[in-house]
Amino acid sequence: MSDYKLWNALEEAKTYKWVELSHSLNNKSPYWSGIPSGSVELSKTVWDWGKPELECLIQTFKFPGQFGTHIDFPGHFAKGKDLSEKYDVNDLIFPLVVIDITEKVKENIRYAVTVEDIKAYEEKYGPIPDGAFVALRTDWYKRWPDIDALSGLKEDGSENFPGWSLEALEYIYKVRNAAANGHETLDTDSSAVAEAHGDLVCERYVLEQEKLQVELLKNLDQVQPAGAVIIVSYPRIEGATGLPARVWAITE
Repeated sequence: MSDYKLWNALEEAKTYKWVELSHSLNNKSPYWSGIPSGSVELSKTVWDWGKPELECLIQTFKFPGQFGTHIDFPGHFAKGKDLSEKYDVNDLIFPLVVIDITEKVKENIRYAVTVEDIKAYEEKYGPIPDGAFVALRTDWYKRWPDIDALSGLKEDGSENFPGWSLEALEYIYKVRNAAANGHETLDTDSSAVAEAHGDLVCERYVLEQEKLQVELLKNLDQVQPAGAVIIVSYPRIEGATGLPARVWAITE
């Protein structure tokens, strides 16, 4: 043990399990169909080996803000609300709560988590802590990177996937004062909720409350339901409505 508390804390943290919660990205990775084709161009070489001026390799990267595992800022859906530059490093680490609805999704792929589901979690693990990141586990991440599978696309063109209900989000934010939410699916709203309202009402609610969310998470099945910590990192680009994120959990 050293005389430095943070170095000791880091060594202790390394004894826990660190879990990658973000998808790896390449030029074939899926993104929302409303984004124009050609919006992704990763790792394009603009300075190659063999130049006498400087022997090195430089690349450029083009991608939508909402690409792969990504964080959404309030201004994405709430006009005039905060964008990426508003958030500091201390705003991006949270107690992690994982609500598991995988059995419900096996019965109904359009299932929307309920307040009762969350209260059942709290009966087992205790109340959602203040400032928590509440993640919805559906195991939907296993469909990555097939965009049709992620969309639950059927022959009639309909999309079918699970997600949040408005009532569940109101509970975690108004009753429990969570700071952020996340999920493994493309959108916040379950397909059934989105269809019923003709809008992504759940996503709109989250961002209008000036909360944060992360979409297209993975590996929530490898994290303890309670007691873990989640860290969200992204490029420090100003004026962004959303950005691809590197997200990980430290769990027992």
